Amino acid sequence: MPGELWLVRHGETEWSLSGAHTGRTDLPLTAHGREEARAIGRALKGRRFTLVLTSPLGRARETAQLAGYPDAELEDNLQEWNYGDYEGRTTAEIRQKIPSWSLWNDGVSGGETIEQVSARAGAVLARAARAAGDVALFGHGHILRILTARWLGLPPRDGRLFALGTASVSTLGYEREIPVIMRWNLAC
Repeated sequence: MPGELWLVRHGETEWSLSGAHTGRTDLPLTAHGREEARAIGRALKGRRFTLVLTSPLGRARETAQLAGYPDAELEDNLQEWNYGDYEGRTTAEIRQKIPSWSLWNDGVSGGETIEQVSARAGAVLARAARAAGDVALFGHGHILRILTARWLGLPPRDGRLFALGTASVSTLGYEREIPVIMRWNLAC
């Protein structure tokens, strides 16, 4: 049985501040986001991981580096949901045209389906399962929420039930061989 999975959401960006959907746009961390990443490093100090993976997007890579994991391996499947035509737009802006729109229920135009994101999350879980020991994953809000739903055996849409702030640390593990959430959305 694999060890624990430590999920780290990247630090603050300009778009996370504004609520804009930030999928594949490669935004840097804000000054505050860089400080948040250093705080993650202090919180994880002394923690050893068999494997450290990061999304190739700059905000996740920079968070991993500033947290003390400069050698984190790039994992394309940890990239955020491709929001297609809704990239850079807030939910309020989208709802001006589609009043009842919900990312979790309606998906996006011109981007990935929730099933495609879920398949990528499953590939990350499979890779982590092959590691002997604890694994750290530096990624993004929606992919980590969908990954958590899969970990628990829930449909990917149930990721909507897990709020996940920037620069947060969460841990997935086992209780009596049952996949559980050990810690969730801890600010550093």
